[in-house]
Amino acid sequence: MTRRLLFATACAAVALIASVERVQTQAAQRAPQARPAWAWKPAIPTVKAGEIDVVHVKGNVYMLVGAGPNITVSAGNDGVLMIDTGPASMSEKVLAAVRTISKAPIRYIINTNEHDLYSGGNEVIAAAGASIPFRIATDVRVSDGRLGKERANVISYVTVYHRMSAPTGQKAARSEEAWPDDTYSTPLKKLYFNDEPVMITHVPGTTDGNSIVHFRTADVISVGDLVDLTSFPYIDLAAGGSPQALIDGLQQVLDIAIPGRKSEEGTLIIPGRGRLADLPDVAYYREMVAIVRDRVQDMIKRGLTLEQAKAGRPALEFEARYGKTTGDWTTDKFIEAVYQSLKK
Repeated sequence: MTRRLLFATACAAVALIASVERVQTQAAQRAPQARPAWAWKPAIPTVKAGEIDVVHVKGNVYMLVGAGPNITVSAGNDGVLMIDTGPASMSEKVLAAVRTISKAPIRYIINTNEHDLYSGGNEVIAAAGASIPFRIATDVRVSDGRLGKERANVISYVTVYHRMSAPTGQKAARSEEAWPDDTYSTPLKKLYFNDEPVMITHVPGTTDGNSIVHFRTADVISVGDLVDLTSFPYIDLAAGGSPQALIDGLQQVLDIAIPGRKSEEGTLIIPGRGRLADLPDVAYYREMVAIVRDRVQDMIKRGLTLEQAKAGRPALEFEARYGKTTGDWTTDKFIEAVYQSLKK
C-alpha cells in the first residue's frame, strides 16, 4: 500500500512539473517580443570620438552615429541612398561605414537642410557614387543644365540649392560639387528604391527648406534637425525657420507616424542627433517647443525685454534634458530665436 502511494505521489509530481513547464512555454509564446536594445539607451549614444557606429533600424534602413548629426542609409538591390552626409571632416569615415553595409553604388543623397554639419560631405560622397542608370567615366548634364562628372544624385528642396549656390557673378556659399542637382519645389517628391516607396516631404521648421524622408515599407522616418534629442532645436531665423513652423512640422511627423504597443516603438524616427526615437519622443519634443513659445509670447505681451525673458527662464524644466551653456547653440540662443521670431 505504501509503495502504491509513493508511486502515485511521484506520478502526480511529474505531471505537475510537466503542467507548469507547459504553462510557462505557452506564456512565453504569448509574451510580446523584448523591446530592442536602443529603447534603453540614453539620449546621446555612446560613440568614441572619431568613430562611427552602424545601427540597423528596420528593413533596408540603417543609422550612422558618430559623424556629427545622424546619417540615414538605405541599402538594397538598387544600391545605396543616404540622407545627409555629415561634416566634411568625416567624409572618408562615413564612406567606410557605408561600405560595411553595402558595396553597391551610392545612387542618391538627400539633404534635409543646407547646414555644413548635415551636407558638408556632399563633395566627396557624391563623387564616390553613380546615378541611375549607371554610366562609366563620362560627363553628364545634370538637371539644372550644369555639366559634370558622373556622381550620385543630390536631392533637396529648392531653397537648399539656392543657399548653397549664388546668383551669377556672386560668390557661392559652397563649391559647385556640393550643390544639389535634383531639386523639388512641390510638397513632396516620390522615389521607389530598394523595393519600397520613399516619400521626400517638404516640412519647414528650423529652416524654410527642411525635408523629411519616410521609408514606407520599413516604416522609418528620417527627420534631420527637426528633432534633436540632445539639444533645444537650432531655429535658423535667417534661413526662414521659426518656432511656429517647427511646431507645425513636428505635428506633420506625428501625423505620419503610427504608434506601436502601448504607444511605443511602431514607426521609428531617426533624429538629427541622439538615439532612435518613436512617436512619444517626438510628441514630447513638440510640446516642449510649444510650451516655451507660449511662455515667451506671454512675456512679450507683458512688455519684457529679451534679457528679461532670458532671466525668466521659460524653458526651465527642460534645461536638464536639452539645455547647454556653452557651444554654438545654447539655451539663451534658443530663447533669443523664439523671442525674435515672435517679436516680428
